[in-house]
Amino acid sequence: MNDDKVKSLKVRRSSRLTGFYQESPDRRRARLVESRWLAPEDAKACEGLAGFDESCADVMVENVIGLHGLPLAVALNFVVNGEDRLVPMAVEEPSIVAAASYAARLCSEGGGFTVVADPPITTAQVQLLDVPSLTTAVRELRARAPELLAEANALMPGMCARGGGARELEVRLLDSSTLVVHLHVDTCDAMGANLVNSLAEDLAPRLAELSGGRAGLRILTNLADRRKVKVRARVPSGALSSERFRDGGAVRDAILEAQRFAELDVYRAVTHNKGVMNGVDAVLVACGNDWRAVEAGAHAYAAREGTYRPLTSWWKGPEGELCGELELPLATSTVGGAARTHPGVQRALKLAGVTGAVDLAGLAAAAGLATNLSALKALSTDGIQKGHMSLHARRVAAEAGASGELVEIIAERLSRERVYRPERARELLAAEVARRKGGWR
Repeated sequence: MNDDKVKSLKVRRSSRLTGFYQESPDRRRARLVESRWLAPEDAKACEGLAGFDESCADVMVENVIGLHGLPLAVALNFVVNGEDRLVPMAVEEPSIVAAASYAARLCSEGGGFTVVADPPITTAQVQLLDVPSLTTAVRELRARAPELLAEANALMPGMCARGGGARELEVRLLDSSTLVVHLHVDTCDAMGANLVNSLAEDLAPRLAELSGGRAGLRILTNLADRRKVKVRARVPSGALSSERFRDGGAVRDAILEAQRFAELDVYRAVTHNKGVMNGVDAVLVACGNDWRAVEAGAHAYAAREGTYRPLTSWWKGPEGELCGELELPLATSTVGGAARTHPGVQRALKLAGVTGAVDLAGLAAAAGLATNLSALKALSTDGIQKGHMSLHARRVAAEAGASGELVEIIAERLSRERVYRPERARELLAAEVARRKGGWR
């Protein structure tokens, strides 16, 4: 290995890129190259939809008539299991990327995010109906579990060769004549939907024969509770202070009051969890994953005890710090699907330095805890609208026809007036253009 390569390996990349939000997209890409997050050719490809054209889209979904884009951004300041990371996000809502970056900086004051993840288990379900004797069927199925697992593994030699395969067979009683068999499969870096669906269909006749019933539905479950991710973070109370709210301990206590509100009230809990999924979904969309499946599983998990509850917990630590935890099922993939066909997804995974499905799940969960913290802090202090509307003002200014530096000028005036109507933005823009044509600045 030559000296240049050795030096590049020793460089510690920082996710803290000061002033990044104030720069142009061109300059941001240049900074990512300078700080060795992106190779020059990848930065160039980020300028548009390089490699993603109608022919590529046409093999992804049906009835394609064109392309539809979302902004691709990076959240900064993330330290995950001791490593600086950039977090790719594809999202249309203003403030989510800024919120994640801000909260990640707060968490970095306490060491960043610590992630622990389960193995990538995807579960197939086979419904067995009209079972004549539940007791006999359950006993027979459980006794035959080793041979059924062997049959399943024989159907997926490729997955087994990669270290995956069927791990457990579970039998559950649903009513007086219905069973469901769960086949838990380690799918490595794949989400595994197609694989486990095929396994369920192939094994269903054998399961029906052993139970004496008939096979009903044969499909995976998106409640991936064998595939959970847990992420924790701590924020020193002093890091929570600001110019307007100088007492960080008081801010911490206000955040804890907001957490308690979500624990007591389902209406608040739903919005609380939406704030979590703001971060999770944005990462999954950027990385070409099935965010709808994760959403369904996350909300089901939130209601697993019979009452819908917040996915996060926040509490006061032994040194007065704010401590938080997020746990949710999170099935992700870094092979197959969009990761195989969409060049933008491939670039996002590369930018994030994703090493596999479990790593991606941890990164998405860290983003979810960050956006939740940012929302709770905003709600507990300035209110959620202050930061959100300042970013919304930029969108309104652009819609009115502003470009370049005029976007920031018009947005700042809209925010100062606290008026965000497009017609007012057009008035301000016309006045600014006229002033500049008049030659006085």
